[in-house]
Amino acid sequence: MKRVLVVDDDPTVSEVVSGYLDRAGFAVDVAADGPTATARAAARPPDLVVLDLMLPGMDGLEVCRRIRANGPLPVIMLTARGDEEDRILGLEVGADDYVTKPFSPRELVLRVQSVLRRAGATPPAHSGPDAARLRAGPLALDPHARRATRHDTQLPLTIREFDLLEYFLRHPGRATSREELMRRVWGWEFGDLSTVTVHVRRLREKIEDDPAHPALISTVWGVGYRFDAPPAPDGGR
Repeated sequence: MKRVLVVDDDPTVSEVVSGYLDRAGFAVDVAADGPTATARAAARPPDLVVLDLMLPGMDGLEVCRRIRANGPLPVIMLTARGDEEDRILGLEVGADDYVTKPFSPRELVLRVQSVLRRAGATPPAHSGPDAARLRAGPLALDPHARRATRHDTQLPLTIREFDLLEYFLRHPGRATSREELMRRVWGWEFGDLSTVTVHVRRLREKIEDDPAHPALISTVWGVGYRFDAPPAPDGGR
């Protein structure tokens, strides 16, 4: 049974969300403030955190930073409707998804299931032990281990960043729109396209030599983005 930590200072929201998650088959823990949430996540890491952005004392952004400092942990942020800047900030500190208030509890359950499904996805079978590994210049990605490296140093990627990099490595040289990336990587038929923009920017910061002048993930104006595979390190030797 997957464990979900729900962090919200509104007892009504926590009760409703917990009830829906419980009926969907999740074990649910609840925290009403940031310090309690970080302590519980450290003592017994959950499989996913549903985290309200507006919390007393320590806001959701700081809670997200602290719990993710201990290792990769899926986070879905709850934000107020219309606060695009807050949603973008949530994504920038490592949230994997967000849901705007007021929200449908059923939609939240579907988002939780989607994020956990991607976090534990089994890649398709390949012909050899190294066949599933993807490489492009100094980048290497192992879908089975959910591990990506640059110059043999592991990259601290969120779930969505990992999925986005995997998509790019599987489709080098192909210009892809933000709408298609949302369908292929997030599994959404519609949504806020700024989600894609923020994740591309965060990924550039982790894999580019100069994120301000990206050489790997190019912006194709009027279309979307294209991944240009670099030559292998040391000329492929």
